Amino acid sequence: MAATIGAKQALVFAEHFLQCALEDLNTWSGNVVISPASIDDQAWAQQLLTKDLLVLPQQTGNLGQRLNTLDQQLRDLGHSHILYIGSDAPALTITNFNQITDALLQDDIALAPALDGGVTIMANRVPWPDLEHLPWSTDQLGDALAALCDINQQTVTITDITYDIDHQQQLSQLGLDLLCDNRPARQMLLNQIQLFAASVAAINESPNDA
Repeated sequence: MAATIGAKQALVFAEHFLQCALEDLNTWSGNVVISPASIDDQAWAQQLLTKDLLVLPQQTGNLGQRLNTLDQQLRDLGHSHILYIGSDAPALTITNFNQITDALLQDDIALAPALDGGVTIMANRVPWPDLEHLPWSTDQLGDALAALCDINQQTVTITDITYDIDHQQQLSQLGLDLLCDNRPARQMLLNQIQLFAASVAAINESPNDA
């Protein structure tokens, strides 16, 4: 998104997206774990929430390897039903999370598919298979992940389609979806989207220099 709206504005939105994810974690009734990309971010992550949380920095490897390692660390600590989310899906609702937790009551794996072919929530009650060779950051990820779990004889539930935010064009749909969302961080994000849309409109309406 930075390529089209600029790094400064993209950072503003990224910070709002993070606040939305933290809002979800604050209302989560279970244990909360934050896994920053680097151990250098451990102190920063530790102060993101006022509630009790565990910070487990990601280890080396590609995303699949890091998820496998994190999953094993969590299971070694006694966790069994685990949900993974990123910080780029502010349209997620309590309904989406409830669908996932309900699915784990009967199936090994629950996935919330994204419109772009990825996933916005991935959850498991058994260890993940080897995720190293999945097509991460492509439109094939969701299908490939579900197929991999199936090949490893893990039962899979696919919940309602969701979306994350990767491009400027998705902000318009997000703004519409947040109009009736009363959660404070979402309302702050909606305000930022509206301010951004107004500034873009003003630029587009400016007369050309003669």
